[in-house]
Amino acid sequence: MLDWNVVATAHEDGFAEACRLLQRHGEFARTDYFNVVVLKVADTDAFLIDFGRQVEEEPGTLNFVSRVVPAQFAVNFSDPKMFERVTRELALHWVPNLAHRSFHVRMHRRGFKGTLSSPAEERFLDDALLSALEAAGTPGRISFDDPDAIIAVETVSNRCGLSFWTREDLLRYPFIGVD
Repeated sequence: MLDWNVVATAHEDGFAEACRLLQRHGEFARTDYFNVVVLKVADTDAFLIDFGRQVEEEPGTLNFVSRVVPAQFAVNFSDPKMFERVTRELALHWVPNLAHRSFHVRMHRRGFKGTLSSPAEERFLDDALLSALEAAGTPGRISFDDPDAIIAVETVSNRCGLSFWTREDLLRYPFIGVD
C-alpha cells in the first residue's frame, strides 16, 4: 500500500490477532518490516476515536496491538535530502501550536538504514522548529520529561507520516505510544 496514513505495530506473539483487530478500520496491508502494518483510513481523527472505543470495549486489544500512530500528513520521499525538505516543511505547520511550549520530535524509522538516522533527523527537526519559534518571537524549548507536545515521524520504506500530539492527546490515547 503506497498511500497509508496509519502505522501500527503488534506485540511479538500477537501479529495475527493484531491484524484481525486493525483491518476493520480501513484499507490494511502488511509491510516488509517485523510486526509493522499500515492502514489507509478515510479520517484519522475518526479512526482514533473508533480505535479508542475498540480498546475500551475489547480490553484485550492492547495485548496484541502495541502502538498505533495516525498521521496528519503523509508523503513519499526518494532520498534523505527530500526527506529533510518535506518533513521540515510539514513540521513547520505546527509552529503556532508550539509557541512558548515544550516539545520534541520522535522518529521511528523503517527503511533507509544507513542513510537516515533517527536521532540526527529528530535533532534536525527540533532545531528547525526552535529557529522558527525564535524568529516568530514565541520561543519554545526541547523537553523529554513530560513535554507539552510531541511531533511523531513514522517512516515505512519511502513513505513518511507526521503527527502532532499534545500531552492531553497522549493521556487520552495511550496506545499512540510515540516515545
